[in-house]
Amino acid sequence: MPESRYDALMQEALTGRLNRRDILKRTAGLGLGAPAIAALLAACGGTSTTPTNATTSSTTTTSTGASTTTTGGASPVAGASPVAAATTATSGGKRGGGGQLKLLWWQAPTILNGHLSQGTKDFDASRVVLEPLGDFDKDGALQPILAAEVPSLSNGGVASDGKSVTWKLKQGVKWSDGQPFTSADVKFTFDYISNKDTSATTAGNYAVIDTIDTPDDNTVKINFKNPTPGWFGVFCGAYGYILPQHILQSFVGTNARNAPFNLKPVGTGAYKVDSFTPGDNVQYSINDNFRDASKPFFDTVNLKGGGDATSAARAAIQTGDVDYSWNLQVEANVLQSLSSGGVGQLIVYPGINVERILVNLTDPNKDVNGEKSQKDTPHPFQADLKVRQAYNLAVQRDVMATTLYGQAGTPTANVLVAPTAMNSKNTSWKYDLAAAGQLLDQAGWAKGSDGTRAKGGVKMNVVFQTSVNSLRQKEQEIVKASFQQLGINMEIKSVQASVYFSSDAGNPDTSNHFYTDLEMYTNGPTTPYPLDYMVSWWGDPSNVCQKSNNWAGNNVERWQNSDYDALYKQAQTELDPAKQADLFIKMNDLVITNVVEIPEVARNGVSGAAKTLQNLNLSPWTSELWNLVNWTRSK
Repeated sequence: MPESRYDALMQEALTGRLNRRDILKRTAGLGLGAPAIAALLAACGGTSTTPTNATTSSTTTTSTGASTTTTGGASPVAGASPVAAATTATSGGKRGGGGQLKLLWWQAPTILNGHLSQGTKDFDASRVVLEPLGDFDKDGALQPILAAEVPSLSNGGVASDGKSVTWKLKQGVKWSDGQPFTSADVKFTFDYISNKDTSATTAGNYAVIDTIDTPDDNTVKINFKNPTPGWFGVFCGAYGYILPQHILQSFVGTNARNAPFNLKPVGTGAYKVDSFTPGDNVQYSINDNFRDASKPFFDTVNLKGGGDATSAARAAIQTGDVDYSWNLQVEANVLQSLSSGGVGQLIVYPGINVERILVNLTDPNKDVNGEKSQKDTPHPFQADLKVRQAYNLAVQRDVMATTLYGQAGTPTANVLVAPTAMNSKNTSWKYDLAAAGQLLDQAGWAKGSDGTRAKGGVKMNVVFQTSVNSLRQKEQEIVKASFQQLGINMEIKSVQASVYFSSDAGNPDTSNHFYTDLEMYTNGPTTPYPLDYMVSWWGDPSNVCQKSNNWAGNNVERWQNSDYDALYKQAQTELDPAKQADLFIKMNDLVITNVVEIPEVARNGVSGAAKTLQNLNLSPWTSELWNLVNWTRSK
């Protein structure tokens, strides 16, 4: 079904112009999937009948004869609705009895407070314990977690003017220490995040909130500064974890990073932390105060961190040493070899993230009051658009996608590839070293006797950093070979992931410090209304990574563009779906045409799992562990 027709139906459902019978009649024979129909029914106040733990899967055979499970069928973002609600059914069984679940995250977590984190591995390790009000399933549909139901226009939760949303909370929920969870904890979480001295990495997502009302213990009303179409961008998904007021009320502001909670959080999730060694291992056990007496299935969870992606793939797929391994950014031929005859399986599911090269627009070699890459110090040559355009022509995306990623990725010209309606068709990419050389010549960067381009006594020497990963190091080598042909001397730098993605304000090698000329990693949206992602290029000083905010901003390149800022501001309040898509496409196109980043590969989700694991319901929109409470093992 064309997305435009789906969107039109969704708008009619949200505004009360369609009832359940209308939805069923209008979608008959259109080939619309069950999750999308459930989303429409939920939007108009109907009942979703789609089991939240169901995972559609098919098996494809690789050239080696290996078995690969592809979950989710078609793209999870086509026709996905962020307002769909479904009730998670209980298993009807008893709690525990499943033994230990062994997880392997080859990028090791360093902190267990997601609001102070700068890496997916920390958000994931936190998600085992901490919970949001709602989270997103594989179809982008919002599911209630700590909320009793998902707000909508039809149930009165979402205000018709878009300026407020009211959440009803589940009653009887307790923190793992036995204290009651109430609306006061939600308000406290906002106060904690919005205090600028806390330096919360999620602060930009919550800047849309004006005030929060708590009329009773089980009701939260969020008042926005302006009409907010992405009302589910706060307290939902990977950036939505609710914090306990009674534990952290003395650790707001400058004292936030001193809280013991950061290493041993108290949460409402199905598990609690027994022990945590940053950069190594987290051991969890069942939270006896968890609200569902029939869950979770596993008695303990061990999340081991460190190593490399290839070893993680081998441990889950080939040897079965672990039950699940995350983010297998491993060469395609290696994954095929490991899968052949392995005891586990390779799981590939549609993704929304992009592997990209970030271009530093500031000078990483000039020190300004103890700060390099200071936002007001232009890069000596990368501040020139022609130079960046030359860079863009020197990246072999097709070689990376074909030889390194295989079924795990495709070349892309966009930084925003999902939802589908917001994936720009205005952009393109090509590999053309001759054209790149001409651009550098026009900019006055001529090759010297040593083959390196220079201008005004400044040589084009660049440092290109990323995390330690054999696939990423090969990506670096591919880029380096092309740059060297152009006359750009490149030094490759590889940083341990535990450092590169850490929130350590004192370590110059973190990705947010960006003290090199180029760097590379993967990123993407965490909600179907991707303001939380496009904030990455918002130029407000509070959002720019710098010493004054402990490098906790989202704008890592320190890019300033008034046109982009105006589009971002408009997207915060635009309620028309067609105009929304246009705004996000224009934002993407500005990032691309200005070559602030060079997108390389749109990545699918790739994980390894024991064949006995069930009910994973992996989602590209949030943590892979969002549904851990429902994971089980077959006999």
